[in-house]
Amino acid sequence: MAYWALAAFGFAAVVAAATPARSDTVIQGKAAFTRGNYQRAARLLAPPASAGNPRAQAMLGFMYEHGFGVPQAYDVAADLYCRSAERGDPSGQYLLGLMYDKGHGVERDEVLAYKWLDLAAAGASGRDRENYMKLRDAVASKMTVNQVREGQRQALNWRQR
Repeated sequence: MAYWALAAFGFAAVVAAATPARSDTVIQGKAAFTRGNYQRAARLLAPPASAGNPRAQAMLGFMYEHGFGVPQAYDVAADLYCRSAERGDPSGQYLLGLMYDKGHGVERDEVLAYKWLDLAAAGASGRDRENYMKLRDAVASKMTVNQVREGQRQALNWRQR
């Protein structure tokens, strides 16, 4: 699957996962992004992302990764994804896993890519879960057995803490 197709899927998953239980600002930011008003979306998503909202962090990270309404900055995107992922957001975990797989904004690390994609698959449901598992398995196909075991160990340790 091409990287841009994965990226498009990633944002679709992030947007689809935003629920009415999220703050109005995040919902408004999502709507602005969907309409193509990227600068407004970034302005709306920045405050809740700074306040620790994992969904806003993942969405804003996606915008920085691809330069939608903000300068393209892989390092900023990776930081936002990391904060979202650490809060247990499956979309943030998925997107962080892809960053580690590609080496965008972080040093390329297949073990960490596997870890975050495995956690994303475990926390997602339905179609997202299936897609995250496929991507995790695609990363695993490039790894040694010991690397996969290490990725599984790290994911398990992360879940247990």
